[in-house]
Amino acid sequence: MTKTMRGRVLAAALLLMPVIPVFAQQTAPPAYGLQPQPFVWWKSEPFRKELGITTEQAARIDKVWETTRPELRQEWDELSRLEAKLSRMIQADMDEAALSRQIDRVETARANTNKTRSLMLVQMRKVLRPDQRTKLDAMHARWEEEQKKLQPPPAHDAPKPHED
Repeated sequence: MTKTMRGRVLAAALLLMPVIPVFAQQTAPPAYGLQPQPFVWWKSEPFRKELGITTEQAARIDKVWETTRPELRQEWDELSRLEAKLSRMIQADMDEAALSRQIDRVETARANTNKTRSLMLVQMRKVLRPDQRTKLDAMHARWEEEQKKLQPPPAHDAPKPHED
């Protein structure tokens, strides 16, 4: 994935973070050949306890997850296939018109995947009471702060010598 694409994905994620619980998709780093496992926060005892999630709420959230998961998997697989094709096209120095069409396909697939995921997370969030949503937002804010501390400082390019 190019630096520009990563930036777009990051920007989209940052725009969605305040309105959705990103905890639903946190994953452990995948081992080679293995799919990353999502963090099912609604089943996590510390999350359930802090948020006060009932067994019935956890079951409803789990139903949303299980219902949406096949569609998300299919969309993710399609996005991965299209990105791989784009990478091959870039390596083959394809003409810009062909690359542009493939980029459009990739970005449409990415948008579809993000839309499905976002709608799923909104449905999950609706299961929570308003006070639980407030607590989840606070947990998310703490998580964001922790992530900022883990990020290396931005690299600054060294000034280039002035040539006359």
